[in-house]
This record gives sequence, C-alpha cells and structure tokens, in this order.
Amino acid sequence: MPFIETKDGVQLHVKDSGNGRPVLLIHGWPLTGDMFEYQSLALLEAGYRVITYDRRGFGQSGHPFEGYDYDTFADDLAAVLDKLDIQGANLVGFSMGGGEIARYLSRHGAKRVAKAVLISSVVPYLLKDTSNPDGVDQSVFDDMKKQIRKDRFAFLQTFSKMFYGVGFVSSPVSDAVLDWTFILAVMASPKATLACVDAFGETDFRKDLAAFTIPTLVIHGTADKTVPIDPTGRAAAKSIAGAKLVEYDGEPHGLFATVPDRLNADLIGFIG
Repeated sequence: MPFIETKDGVQLHVKDSGNGRPVLLIHGWPLTGDMFEYQSLALLEAGYRVITYDRRGFGQSGHPFEGYDYDTFADDLAAVLDKLDIQGANLVGFSMGGGEIARYLSRHGAKRVAKAVLISSVVPYLLKDTSNPDGVDQSVFDDMKKQIRKDRFAFLQTFSKMFYGVGFVSSPVSDAVLDWTFILAVMASPKATLACVDAFGETDFRKDLAAFTIPTLVIHGTADKTVPIDPTGRAAAKSIAGAKLVEYDGEPHGLFATVPDRLNADLIGFIG
C-alpha cells in the first residue's frame, strides 16, 4: 500500500516493510520518511516491522495548499495507523514529528500505541514567551521564513550544516550526507516548508502531555542549536509521567545521522 488517503483527500506516501512488532517513524522538517535510513535498516534487521510516511506537503506525498497544522497532522497519522490496522505501535517522532505523537495521543488516544519515543523533538513548546522564557525568539522563525522566500535552496544548504553541527573544525557527517539531506528537503513544496515553520515553532503541546499514558523515551542532544534542549527535551521529560530522558552530550539536532549506532541501540533497547 504505497499511498494512504487522508480524510480530506490527500495522498500520503507510505513505506511498510518487515514483520514483527510495528515501529512507525515520523520525520522531521524539512525532510521525508527516508531520513530514517539508518534506523529503518537496523530495526528491520532486528526483526521489527518498519513504517515510514512522508508528511503532507513533503516528499512523495500530496502537496495541498492547506492543512499544515498539528490537528490535521495528527489526523493524518491516525489515517496511517487505522488504514494499516496497526496495533501496539511504537511511535518514534523526530523534531517536529514529536508534535504529531503528542497531538495524536490527545485527539485519538493510545489504544493503538504501545510506546513513544521523542527524538530532538519540539514538544512541549518551542516559542519563547513569558510562560516559556527558555524558548526560541519569534525573530528566529521570522528570519527563517524570510530566507526561505528569498532563496529556499541556499537556506536549506546553510540550515543543514547547523542541523548536523557542521562547523569550521567539526564535521560529524560527510558532504554526501549533506547532499542527501538537501535532496530530501527540496522535495517539499515551498508552501509546506514555510507553513511548517509556524506549526512547529508556535504550537503549544503542553496540554497534550497528559495524554502520554504509555512508556515514553526522550532523546535529545545537549548541543542542539535547532531545537534547544531546555524548553523541549528536558521540559517534556519532566512533564510526561514516567518518561525517561537520555541526553547525548555535545550532540547536535540530527542525531539520526551523527550517532546512528548509539541511537539505534537506544531505540531497540527501549522498544524491546
């Protein structure tokens, strides 16, 4: 089943491989489900069923003009789980993908979910305001959108270096990985790329955290400059009952590619 139709008629591109307990991987911005290449292979080899899908507006899914809000994203996730009739799902959300999990649980409940993993996630709230003084200033998101409108391609190349912590003396991923990241990112529609900055930057998931009634693992890099750990990973682990926090000292946002072996081991250890 390469495509699943959402309730508003958008076609979501889905990959479903392997057998065993299901693991559904939800990608980050501005990538596609293929960003989980390292994790998918490790999980398949460990005997799991692995499902990925491209968020609406990204990758090979449909590119509608509207619907780039977390209520809709959560309902899209529900469509994937329902139409594949997945029971006992292990939901893994990277970056903005963590928001899908939070909003899905609050809108649809945990009847289909066994465990949840938030990796470099924007949950519970990324925007800086009086209630969230450690958050990211609105000007950062405004500047991102300005750069995307001016030259989306140049922005994506620059953004990916911060995403992986590439600097003058540090190069945790190869140039080939940067090229691959760019290829995945440019597959998104300009509209989705812009609209999702507002979605992940401004959506407050704090009221959704009570819906995490299943075992939850939170993984976050302490050097994440894209999604700082204090208002997100640490705050989520503190507010989700029974959640386990694993901090990757000195690691950037893109943990799935900078330390894939460590991340894979933590995922399999928790799910298993």
